[in-house]
Amino acid sequence: MQCHRRDRRRNRRRNRRRDLLGRPRMIRVANFSTVTAADGAVLEYLVSGPPDGRTLLFQPGTPNSGAAFRAIVEPAAELGLRTVSYSRPGYGQSTARPGRSVADAAVDIETVLDAVGAQEFVTLGWSGGGPHALAAGALLPERCRAVAVLAGVAPYPATGIDWFAGMGEGNIEEFGAALAGPGELDPLLESLAADLATVTGEGIIEALASVLSPVDRAALTGEFAEEMAAALRRAVSAGIAGWRDDDLAFVKDWGFDLDQVSVPVDIWQGRQDRMVPFEHGQWLAANVPKAQAHLFATEGHLSMLSQFPALLAELLR
Repeated sequence: MQCHRRDRRRNRRRNRRRDLLGRPRMIRVANFSTVTAADGAVLEYLVSGPPDGRTLLFQPGTPNSGAAFRAIVEPAAELGLRTVSYSRPGYGQSTARPGRSVADAAVDIETVLDAVGAQEFVTLGWSGGGPHALAAGALLPERCRAVAVLAGVAPYPATGIDWFAGMGEGNIEEFGAALAGPGELDPLLESLAADLATVTGEGIIEALASVLSPVDRAALTGEFAEEMAAALRRAVSAGIAGWRDDDLAFVKDWGFDLDQVSVPVDIWQGRQDRMVPFEHGQWLAANVPKAQAHLFATEGHLSMLSQFPALLAELLR
């Protein structure tokens, strides 16, 4: 009888560690750590997964802080990857760096990699993290082995496409303000940040309504909605500096040429994306050397999380 009780307790614990799809809850995510860069600036970062695994640098979108979405870190761990994510300057505890370019991320990436003891890495950039992942592929070829860009924004302007076509109303307004400069962008972001500062998983669809396609609305539920809401709250916890400086960096010279990207690149994009239009992915696939395109007619910006296991396997390959 005692053995049976122990078996039942083990089964209950095992079941609690499984999600609704029957997958084991594998990953414990550490609290944020910080590292001080050579210039005295602070960068915050997260590490999850096997301590001795190969390093996956996950670069989140805009606005967002360092994040460990379960839909990423668990498939990564199953492939033996340790996921590292950091908050770009101005987000969370990371010191703001006004006027930064996309290329400036390379120095921050090396600072974080040195802090976690990683010499080599592969990187995944989602949305606003996409240009920063490409910067790693262009400027850190001796350490970066491969790049995946998921729904990443193209440079502005991108010859041959209407950069704004297909964007939701909120993003058209935001990037239009970015082109006008901080005087117009700052008050807009201050207003948006006030809403995101208290956003919850239940309220996140309403907060992002103008940029969500139906497939993205369907994806933004449950645990993923809670994770995204928490990341957005942290992103604006120190103000709008990170968000503003991301937006301004996207619409000016990135600080490197795409022709400098010398490592293998995979471009992943969904046609139902109202945050970063499908044409951005097509353009990047055609203009980044060695890029392979993975284009989906029925996926959006957030629903692409269903493709993460395949994306990570391809990134390693």
